Amino acid sequence: MSTPAHEPTDRGIRIGIDTGGTFTDVVAFDHATGRMVTTKTPSTPSNPADGFLAGIDKVLGLLEGASYDDVAAVSHGTTVATNQLLEGKVDALGFITTEGYEAMLEIARQSVPDGYGNSYFWVKPDRIVPRHLVKGVGGRLDFTGAEVRPLDEDAARTVGRWFRDKGINTLAVCFLHAYANPAHEERMREILLEEHPEAIVSVSSEVLREYREYERSMTTLVDAAVKPRLSAYVNNIKARLAEGAGRQVPFYVMKSNGGVLSADEVVHQPITTVLSGPAAGALGAALIAQNAGFDKVLTSDGGGTSTDVSVVIDGEPTLTTEGSVGVYPSKIPMIDVVTVGAGGGSIAHLSPEGTLKVGPQSAGADPGPICYGKGGSEVTITDAHVFLGRIPPHLLGGEIPLDVDAAQRGIEDLAAKLGLTPEACAVGILEISAWNQANALRQVTVKRGLDVRDFALTTFGGSGSLLLCRLVDILGVPTVLVPPNPGNVSAFGLLTVDVKNDYVQTHVTLHDQLDPNAITAVIDDLTEQARVALTKEGFAPEQHGFARTADVRYFGQAFEVRVAVPDGPLDEAACDEVARRFHAEHKALYGYDFSGDDSQQVEWVNLRVSGIGPIQRPEIRRVEPTGADPARGSRQVCFDPDQGYVDTPLLWRTDLAPGTEIDGPAIIEEFGSTVPLHPGFAARIDDFGNIIVTRKDDAR
Repeated sequence: MSTPAHEPTDRGIRIGIDTGGTFTDVVAFDHATGRMVTTKTPSTPSNPADGFLAGIDKVLGLLEGASYDDVAAVSHGTTVATNQLLEGKVDALGFITTEGYEAMLEIARQSVPDGYGNSYFWVKPDRIVPRHLVKGVGGRLDFTGAEVRPLDEDAARTVGRWFRDKGINTLAVCFLHAYANPAHEERMREILLEEHPEAIVSVSSEVLREYREYERSMTTLVDAAVKPRLSAYVNNIKARLAEGAGRQVPFYVMKSNGGVLSADEVVHQPITTVLSGPAAGALGAALIAQNAGFDKVLTSDGGGTSTDVSVVIDGEPTLTTEGSVGVYPSKIPMIDVVTVGAGGGSIAHLSPEGTLKVGPQSAGADPGPICYGKGGSEVTITDAHVFLGRIPPHLLGGEIPLDVDAAQRGIEDLAAKLGLTPEACAVGILEISAWNQANALRQVTVKRGLDVRDFALTTFGGSGSLLLCRLVDILGVPTVLVPPNPGNVSAFGLLTVDVKNDYVQTHVTLHDQLDPNAITAVIDDLTEQARVALTKEGFAPEQHGFARTADVRYFGQAFEVRVAVPDGPLDEAACDEVARRFHAEHKALYGYDFSGDDSQQVEWVNLRVSGIGPIQRPEIRRVEPTGADPARGSRQVCFDPDQGYVDTPLLWRTDLAPGTEIDGPAIIEEFGSTVPLHPGFAARIDDFGNIIVTRKDDAR
């Protein structure tokens, strides 16, 4: 007797889906059998939900007898918010702030971005809201939250009607010192919805309850900007999932902070998804690398459009609140990811000076590289790889044939303009891409006081492992780990993450003037907010976890260091422990501290609590040999333009038994990815099926 469509079975299949610019990656974990399967399907940029549902159908087809009835939950990493901001596709926004502060966005900050040696050459980017769509409303709070002047409700109604008459339906509200008291902002929202019922409103006291008006304003504006599109996207997928299953399927969306949140809640916090996909990849790679015995890891996630890199220490990716997406600062907790426009679809082109450049423009999924045969006319990194023989003349195990001849013609045309041989041109394209990726990895290490040579590099994503040998040479990293199914690591990461919500409250106090009772009261309030959210997400009280941190600095500094706050009662000893941890962390980050200098005061700035609802993680199992011969013949491959093409053995990865050792040159292929092993490099397969790559003279 079959199970009714509206009742889930006990099979408990959990699915992770990561939608990228070129492919949608899918992983399904069957709790009943412990089996995990992976697949990929082309992304559908015109309607990403189509690729999403196609991926679910495809992965269920790989699990014998599985159907929508067996799906217990779906977790999703989305680039909807990220791409909207990177591409600058921000619809008309209105901004409402405290009267007299209407020029806040124009003033912004004095800092000039890296790469501009002199501020004379830098032009501030256009504001996210033009000046004529900024309105001030009277009323004032002081920094403690006490009311200095009441909110001018008549002016508030006038502003609401003005935006209604202009047809501006997306609004952000940020009043001075609203982090200390949200009353004025909440009343402003009530008035707006009375005067302009169609308005979508974000208020800073809900988005970011933290001081620094410019960053809080920008974060609230970004939240408002992505809310309409992300809400429509998430609700569309939720509805189509319910239609396919005949019931509401639990649907979670990845957040930038390394947690997930239900679709019902994420539409109210859209800014938390801005680094959704990259965060999942960093977490998945962290778990795989730690399981393989590596505690200090650099992750490099190469896709069709970009490469995302991050640092993982002891299994935990580094978090930051100083991130940005494109030109928009977003001061929310996010995994510290640096993104560079160096993916498989990145376009090679000539600069006005006649030099070769690669990216950040991308051919994406449609029309894609020339070799896709879908109308692409510009040479990409993928075209260079296929021309040099480093990837096979097809993708996804033969599902997508590639037009090698078309790629060759494109590279020959570009090479002629540069006065190079086609091979030198193609290798040059890949060399520039490798240096772009290496520079991104330096940003997350060298610029932060870390020695890149102390880390293992984990490469994944569909294109992430194609240049790993060059990255070893450029950076000097001793080891590279390539996980099984590297193109699906981000989707796998979605099955490893807990539900997580962050809460923050500014509480600026010198350490020697701290009142432990006041600190306890703030943390207790934040903990209660987190507890309510976890209960709403369906977690029983005994499952609730809470992580407490504080942002601390030396008095007079402009930026803070985040340190853990001890569990238990916050007495004087616990507060002193926070200061001790701050001194140690400051020294680790900057090379010095003032722990022995009583003239340098420690100052607490923000208190934070993260509420964590744990999920059951899939077990990473040891690989059993298939007994099949991994050899798949050979192919002519060019690693060095001076050496030309050399006959190179092809190996099928899933048939490589644990303990197998390989000397380069060799090409290791699998369903969704390829690893070119250059001459002078060696690889071995560990017990979990990871490829461990080293230079031959470094191989152990």
